Amino acid sequence: MKFSLVVSLLLPAASAFVTPKSIAASKTSIANDLNGWQPDPNEFAYGLPGALDPVGNFDPLNISENTSLSQMKQSREAETTHGRVAMLAVIGFLVTEAPLSFHPLFNAAGRDIGPAIRHLDEVRATAPFFFEALALVIGGLELTRALKGWETPGNDEEKILKDDYYPGDIGFDPLNLKPDNFDEFAIMSTKELQHGRLAMLGIAGIVAQELVNSKEIFVTLGLVPDTFDASNLPIETYSTLLRE
Repeated sequence: MKFSLVVSLLLPAASAFVTPKSIAASKTSIANDLNGWQPDPNEFAYGLPGALDPVGNFDPLNISENTSLSQMKQSREAETTHGRVAMLAVIGFLVTEAPLSFHPLFNAAGRDIGPAIRHLDEVRATAPFFFEALALVIGGLELTRALKGWETPGNDEEKILKDDYYPGDIGFDPLNLKPDNFDEFAIMSTKELQHGRLAMLGIAGIVAQELVNSKEIFVTLGLVPDTFDASNLPIETYSTLLRE
């Protein structure tokens, strides 16, 4: 368990790097809409980037052999999205726990409020409207993603994603980092996927460890002293910890 925690601490930041394409007056080819990717049924995962030595084309259950192009794109869309959320989660856990203890949503008043898995209790106590606002923000983001790449439900061909939508390319690239050719795009996409995969493993390890011993990650690793006092938490959370 501690190994996964150490790995997660080494997770470098990675960002979504995609940007919207301008609509040309003439008809744009699907290859261009797909960032230069041309699906090849003879290639692993239809030629989607993401494999990295020494693991290479990792598919021990041979799932990709009987997967359609449509399903492969859906799987990559899900993997990319979950990886991005996991990267944000890892960063969020590490910066809000000791020794940084940075809490942008509330004032901890210099208190050590313990592991990040309990911080939402503090948010609910100090800013009860936060979760309603968060639901609206997430709903807006998901609606934008659906309008960008998803077909209308109930279409005749029963497709989920649009033919000209590259999985994960939601049009967000404020720093204009997206390459203009597929070779460089594939390298950057592979880096994002690998960081996302590592983050998913890392955040799973962090959450599991904190559920086991109710201690912050750096405390568990012996890097910072344990100054957490459960009596500083909202009464509901304190009562829960006492029952545990």
